[in-house]
Amino acid sequence: MIYRILADLVLVAHGLFVAFVVFGGMLALWRPRMAYWHLPALAWGAVVVGMGLICPLTPLEVSLRQQAGQEGYAGGFIEHYLLGVIYPEGITRDTQMMLAAVLIIGNIVIYTLWARRRRRATARA
Repeated sequence: MIYRILADLVLVAHGLFVAFVVFGGMLALWRPRMAYWHLPALAWGAVVVGMGLICPLTPLEVSLRQQAGQEGYAGGFIEHYLLGVIYPEGITRDTQMMLAAVLIIGNIVIYTLWARRRRRATARA
């Protein structure tokens, strides 16, 4: 039972991390200090998606599920839980790399706004 609970906790943490990678830049606009947490997470997420790597949380979750007597799964977290939601069927490597680029470019826009806000706030002070 404990292994299933731990696997579920890893799953929730992984999902929250993915959401933070995707939406953390907007959170940094609201809470500027979040940028110091988000930028490394964004870099990690872009590398994992862009390079087609498996996040270490995925094998951890699979191992915990197997120890709980459940079936594990092949592939990564995104492929198993989010592929149908985020990616259309038949996604190619080029498309994955494009999505990583969109993630980075979108965050460049957000962090440009973030930097401008910080400069304005500093100039006022």
